[in-house]
Amino acid sequence: MKVTGTQKSQILASRIAYSLDVDLLSTRYSRFPDGEHYLQIGPLDDQTVIVGSVIDSDSFVQLLLLIDACGDSENTLVLPYMGYARQDKQFKEGEPVSARAVAMALGRGVDRVISVQIHDSGVLVHFGLPAENLTPASEIGTFLSSSDYADPLILAPDEGALAFASAIAHERDWDHDFLVKTRISGEEVRMEPKKLPVSSRTVVIVDDIISTGGTLVTATRMLHAQGAAEVHAVCVHGIFTGGTYTALLNAGITNISASDTIESAHSQYSIAQSVARAIENADD
Repeated sequence: MKVTGTQKSQILASRIAYSLDVDLLSTRYSRFPDGEHYLQIGPLDDQTVIVGSVIDSDSFVQLLLLIDACGDSENTLVLPYMGYARQDKQFKEGEPVSARAVAMALGRGVDRVISVQIHDSGVLVHFGLPAENLTPASEIGTFLSSSDYADPLILAPDEGALAFASAIAHERDWDHDFLVKTRISGEEVRMEPKKLPVSSRTVVIVDDIISTGGTLVTATRMLHAQGAAEVHAVCVHGIFTGGTYTALLNAGITNISASDTIESAHSQYSIAQSVARAIENADD
């Protein structure tokens, strides 16, 4: 078995290779003069793990090329972040189901797929082959424990994310709750935990994705107004569009952490070991 990765997932690919104790394929990326992608990989083995997050259109095309370059190897596609996964329904006539289109394209040339905290696991059926979704609750629990947070309150931004928050909290038997939005007037809303008070506590808001961060900004300000000692944010996929990171810091968030599904300066914990375990279990 060998591991290879797209240009924007090189660090995670190397961590997965290290966790599996296998070689990392040498991969060269470049472009033709007209902007088209080109890549070349080293000698293949019988099994190849292909690691690539779909962050933008370029990374999607590069991942398609990498899958094709791996040819007749037995290929496992590790899809740490799947762009377009949130477009999983047709709301208006003439719209594509983008998640389906991307999954069908990536499913050609691979034998199984491993995704990480995908928006809706129902999308996996569109790959047309064995696929599983990993939830890195254990990694987040370990990360928070190593960060010396004093008995944190784990908060989901809404009830829909409560199961994720609960899984993280149960790793260390921490308190957990979810935020409830109450409309006071046409222009005023209040956000507060459903059951547990936050006064004098360290609060960690956990979510699968931080993109625009609008809800987090509002929630952080209100949690501080309710007496929270500190507010932290931890997500799996850190997109941080526009000025999101700055807005969150200005709102009073002490620290913002993400995994390495999207590699950036915000990546403070890795999902590599979970991926490696899933690959090893599949081989067993």
